[in-house]
Amino acid sequence: MAMKNLAGKTVEVNDEGFLANPNDWTEDMAPELAKEEGINTLTEQHLKVIRFMRQDYKEKGQIPTIRRIKNASGVGVQDLYALFPEGPAKKAAKIAGLGKPVGCV
Repeated sequence: MAMKNLAGKTVEVNDEGFLANPNDWTEDMAPELAKEEGINTLTEQHLKVIRFMRQDYKEKGQIPTIRRIKNASGVGVQDLYALFPEGPAKKAAKIAGLGKPVGCV
């Protein structure tokens, strides 16, 4: 696996750029990861989704699906697509330092 420097910390990433170890992630890394995904500024709404995903992953041991995010975070599907265009679950998971969600191509 490759190494990447994010927010002053060297972390291991897979061939798609997802962090190999979610525990290596810090919130300071999120803006850098977002820029790589074409999101230049993270708003509080972005961070709400990212924080929800990390907490849900910590509690349940799996990356939440779009349906789970919509139902449990209070952020609707249309808003998710506006915040994380062209694949909200995959982009949000990557920015949150989680792995690629099941079912994402």
